[in-house]
Amino acid sequence: MARGKHLAVAMMSDTKSTYRIIWETVKHIPKGKAATYGEVAEQSGFPHHARLVGYALHNLPDGSSIPWHRVINSKGEISLRTVGESHNKQRKLLEKEGVKFNKNKVDLKKYGWLRKLRK
Repeated sequence: MARGKHLAVAMMSDTKSTYRIIWETVKHIPKGKAATYGEVAEQSGFPHHARLVGYALHNLPDGSSIPWHRVINSKGEISLRTVGESHNKQRKLLEKEGVKFNKNKVDLKKYGWLRKLRK
């Protein structure tokens, strides 16, 4: 079985644990910064599993204080959801923290959490 399949099987067998690891990573993104789904996946120990981060954030418990809004896609954009207005809420929350948008994109060189850490 390929390495990715082993990881997928392990993740499926303990989904809540996997989500908690991802949530813990997201907690560390500071105000005024953003990280991509892929960066969060890598930092959480699940490289190449960006979608898993989306699933974890979608399954946050009601009333959670985890800053889900600080996770955006690799283009620096807010990923649109098929239902609801959470993308508008996400933009407002980021702007409230000082993150600027230019043509609906965040400059990840300026506002990217991990990019600042790697310098």
